[in-house]
Amino acid sequence: MKVLRLSDVVKSGFAENRRVFIRADLNVPQADDGSITEDTRVRASVPCIQMALAAGAAVMVTSHLGRPTEGEFKPEDSLAPVAKRLAQLLGRDVPLVADWVDGVTVAPGQVVLLENCRVNKGEKKNNEALARKMAALCDIYVNDAFGTAHRAEGTTYGIAQFAPIACAGPLLAAEIDAIGKALAKPKRPLAAIVAGSKVSTKLTILKSLSQNVDQLIVGGGIANTFMLAAGLKIGKSLAEADLVDEAKAVIEAMKARGAEVPIPTDVVVAKTFAADAVATVKKATEVADDDLILDIGPETAAKLAAQLKQAGTIVWNGPVGVFEFAAFENGTKVIAQAIAESSAFSIAGGGDTLAAIAKYGIEKQVGYISTGGGAFLEILEGKTLPAFEILAKRAAG
Repeated sequence: MKVLRLSDVVKSGFAENRRVFIRADLNVPQADDGSITEDTRVRASVPCIQMALAAGAAVMVTSHLGRPTEGEFKPEDSLAPVAKRLAQLLGRDVPLVADWVDGVTVAPGQVVLLENCRVNKGEKKNNEALARKMAALCDIYVNDAFGTAHRAEGTTYGIAQFAPIACAGPLLAAEIDAIGKALAKPKRPLAAIVAGSKVSTKLTILKSLSQNVDQLIVGGGIANTFMLAAGLKIGKSLAEADLVDEAKAVIEAMKARGAEVPIPTDVVVAKTFAADAVATVKKATEVADDDLILDIGPETAAKLAAQLKQAGTIVWNGPVGVFEFAAFENGTKVIAQAIAESSAFSIAGGGDTLAAIAKYGIEKQVGYISTGGGAFLEILEGKTLPAFEILAKRAAG
C-alpha cells in the first residue's frame, strides 16, 4: 500500500514553518482521580511530534479520550493529564487548547494539544463541514493513530480528504509495513494463531485466514468448538455448538489447500474455573462430562511449538489457554517462547496477546507488536481500513 509518509514530507523540507495537524492515539487508561495508569500510547506518539518539531513546523496534536458525549464537554473528558505527561516526555511546555475548531494559534517550533476531538459535534459521523474546518487549520495532516484506523471519523478520515497534504506518521507507517510483510507478501509457511473465548467474534477472521495461511492454530474457547467439529467430547467447556458447521467449513477449506487446523491431542482440564482448581492433563479423547478444558496439553503445545519454529511468518492474536491462572498457562507460555525463538517474522496484536507478551518478557523477540485492538482484528478479517484507504487515495492523487 502506497501512502505519503511524514518522513518524506520532512525530508523534502516542506514542513518548515508549516502548520502540522497530528491525529494521535492518546486514549490512555486512567485512575478515578484522572491520573494516567499506563502511558504506552503517549510515549508511542512522541517520535511523530518530535519529527514535526525538528522540521520547524507549528504542531497541533489531538486525540479522543474515553467516550465523551458530542457537544457536551465534561472535566473527566479532558486531555489535561495527557498534556502534562506529554510535556514531561517532550521536555517542553504543551498548552492545552479548548474550542479549537474555528482557529488555533501556534508558532513554528511550538506544540499545542487540542482538547478531546470526540467532543466536537459531527466527529464520529465524519461531518463534512467539521472536516473542512479542521483541514483549514493545517498545511499538513498526519495520521499516527492506528488504534482508530478502522473508524471513518472527522479526525481520521474527513480531514484527510480536504487537507492540502495528508500523510502517515511513523507509528501508522510502521503498522502498514508490518501488516504488508505478514499478510500481503508473507514468507512461507505462514502460521496464524487465533484464540479467544468465542468463534462468533472471530469467525470472519478464521474464514479470511483459511484462504491464505498454511497453518491455522486455534486456542481457547475457539479450539473447543473446533474439537467438537472434529468429533471430540469437550465436557462442560466453553464452546459454541451452533457454529460447529462453520468450524468444519474452515477445516475443509484449509484441507482443500493442503493446509491444516491442528486439533489438540491432549488438554489440561479442571472441574471448576478457578485459579486454585486442580489441573489434570488428559488425552483429547478422554475428556469427562464434568471437565472444563482450560489449556492445551504439553504434547499439543510441544507439537505446535515445533511447527512455529519452522514458520516463515507468524500472526498471533490471543492466548491459547487461561494463562492468567498459573496451572493453565503452560500452553500460552510454550507458544510465546516458540515465537520468541523462531526466525520467522512475527506480528502480534490484541489486548490479551500483549498481556501475554509482557508476562513472558518476549517484547524484543516479536517482530512487530501492533498497537491497535479492533483495527488489528479488521486487518486479519481482510478489510481495508478507512484511514489506510484515504491516505492511499491521496497519495495516488
